[in-house]
Amino acid sequence: MVASMNWVERLNAEGETREEAISQLRVILVRGILKSFASRGVDNAFAEDIAQDALLRILNSLDSFEGRSRFTTWAMAIAVRTAVSELRRRHFRDVSLEQVIHGENNTLDLGETDVRSAEDSIDRQALYDQLREHIETDLTEKQKTVIQALLGGMPVENIADRMGTNRNAVYKMMHDARLKLKQSFESSGVSPEEIQSILAGGA
Repeated sequence: MVASMNWVERLNAEGETREEAISQLRVILVRGILKSFASRGVDNAFAEDIAQDALLRILNSLDSFEGRSRFTTWAMAIAVRTAVSELRRRHFRDVSLEQVIHGENNTLDLGETDVRSAEDSIDRQALYDQLREHIETDLTEKQKTVIQALLGGMPVENIADRMGTNRNAVYKMMHDARLKLKQSFESSGVSPEEIQSILAGGA
């Protein structure tokens, strides 16, 4: 290994140089996953599986690394997103659509980042109430189910499985539903920025 070669160069190299870089990065990712998700009780097998999946994504995305952060920070972010997606899939594996849509408090949890821009110009609760009203009155039953499940945090593949369809069909229903909701909000005078902030959930 040439000490001056950076991660991208090493991972794009051939032979032992590349294999050594992959091995080193895998160790970093496994350690980071175990630390980041310690409170979720993840084990070494989970961390190893996630690291392997993340490595494939990282190797396929090397051209997108712009060097604005440390390479290991960028790579770890990909691993964390991969782990979160897998944990969500596992969490919703035995959860029905009804449980997601009709939760104990039956509220839509859009998350702080999804509504931050909207909060600058419109009351959060009023916006939520308006969203709920549009979902109830403007969408078909299937569109309503998809949007409520997405806003409840259920991954697309789980929704497709519960509805007896495929991911493409769910994405089509999601697209049509969001278009209807966008049109409804525009008719109510809500700005494009506010529309984007509230329809970002479940993307």
